[in-house]
Amino acid sequence: MLGAAATRRPPKYESVLARSETLQFSMNSDVLTGALLRTLARAKPGGSFLELGTGCGLGTCWLLDGMSTGSRLISADIDPRAQAIAREELEPDARLTFVLGDGGEFLERSETRFDLIYADAWPGKYTHLEHALALLKHGGMYVIDDML
Repeated sequence: MLGAAATRRPPKYESVLARSETLQFSMNSDVLTGALLRTLARAKPGGSFLELGTGCGLGTCWLLDGMSTGSRLISADIDPRAQAIAREELEPDARLTFVLGDGGEFLERSETRFDLIYADAWPGKYTHLEHALALLKHGGMYVIDDML
């Protein structure tokens, strides 16, 4: 059983959740997935992270909460309305870069290698899997969500 510290919500979590509900966005990362993301981000201090599927930014909140000051996160999504919530709530954070566009196209053109790729959209798990895995650093972690 996870303790209270493991499931402590990150800053901006409640605000992002409330705004996503207003938008009727129903594909948010759950608390246990978020706690895992935070833990994995902490395991890679100074790491380079990629989130495929920003949504409204709940997964992003968890990743940022676990990241060190020297870490970097790129979060890509094709939905401007959902990603706008994440941008408004989480910017400015010098560690975070948003990409508005198709995740598959991002994977095809990216030359950046990542310590962790969190695939929470079709690109990277149902399509472009080879591209995503090719961008992982040696010892990197690939995490997917919503496979049921």
